[in-house]
Amino acid sequence: MYSTLLLDYTSETATITFNRPEKRNAISTMMIAELQTALDEIEKKHVRVVIITGAGPAFCAGMDLETLAAMAQQSPQENQEDSRRMARLFRRVWSYPRPTIAAVNGHALAGGCGIATLCDFTLAVPEAKLGYTEVKIGFLPAIVSVFLTRQIGDKRARDLLLTGRLIAATEAKQLGLVSEIVEPGRLMARAEELAEQISAVSPSSLTRAKRLLVCAESASIDADLERAVLENARMRLTPDFKEGVASFLEKRKPVWKGE
Repeated sequence: MYSTLLLDYTSETATITFNRPEKRNAISTMMIAELQTALDEIEKKHVRVVIITGAGPAFCAGMDLETLAAMAQQSPQENQEDSRRMARLFRRVWSYPRPTIAAVNGHALAGGCGIATLCDFTLAVPEAKLGYTEVKIGFLPAIVSVFLTRQIGDKRARDLLLTGRLIAATEAKQLGLVSEIVEPGRLMARAEELAEQISAVSPSSLTRAKRLLVCAESASIDADLERAVLENARMRLTPDFKEGVASFLEKRKPVWKGE
């Protein structure tokens, strides 16, 4: 049923595995659509917890290269539609009615880092690197910034978003992006243990607690997301975005032309 991910059920837990290991599980338009479909499917079943992880050595390397190249050729309307798709996905993960656990088995970059850190719990192996690398290719981490500033604070978010630097799992834990560091051979077992622990509490309490947490921020999140979507789409029309994508694909140093 799915071409970019796997969906498995065990007892009261659903596990979504990004399944493009040859592409380091990079995000494509198809993956965004399939992840939304999988989340819809899970919500209709008797599932208490959702685990998200990646196949192979990476969790998710961010946007797919072919998708990035296509963005540079799109119209303003197409770019807005793309931006809204990503915004809807991030908001869906952030507000999902079932508790979510990211089992970060390797690098989580850009949009992949967003998905990992928007889950309720984020477990990571020691060698995982996390980062919002968009500025390095002339892009804009607009959508994730809406959530990141609320999650770790303005000053720390500025550090990560303006430098695009990668951070080790230990620093990510210190910043509050990672809940727990787990040895590689124990990652999925620990995620399943945590899922069992969560499943043992009151379903009504869980549902209402998540609803309360989401409702408290929903109005301001939605307003900020709308601004972020427009800025994201505008950035794709700039010479720096086109140069950043081209230099990335051509494996050369970019020659910036912007401000």
